[in-house]
Amino acid sequence: MTDRPNLDATVIRHALEQERDELLQLSTSAKEVRRPVELDQQSVGRLSRMDAMQVQAMAQAVETRRKARLQRIDASLRRLDSGDYGYCVECGEEISLKRLDIDPTTTRCISCG
Repeated sequence: MTDRPNLDATVIRHALEQERDELLQLSTSAKEVRRPVELDQQSVGRLSRMDAMQVQAMAQAVETRRKARLQRIDASLRRLDSGDYGYCVECGEEISLKRLDIDPTTTRCISCG
């Protein structure tokens, strides 16, 4: 496939790399919240421990979504490198620029999406 004339690959690449960097930074800063909860009843009460476990579970769920987004960003960067960015992975047709503006990691056109 050839590069799409209306796509500014430099701008898209910059936006994807910036989002990737932000996600990696968030992942690093949230590492402490995802760590295992202490089960020592002497230092933390039962309700506090349950609250901490709930916070930990939510942080782990956010991290799972963050990792999935990072994978989509990396795949988009690879498609930019190969010249396949902006084309539907199902039918090969162009993905509308508006759709790509909303989510630059989208891989399917509106018909296949």
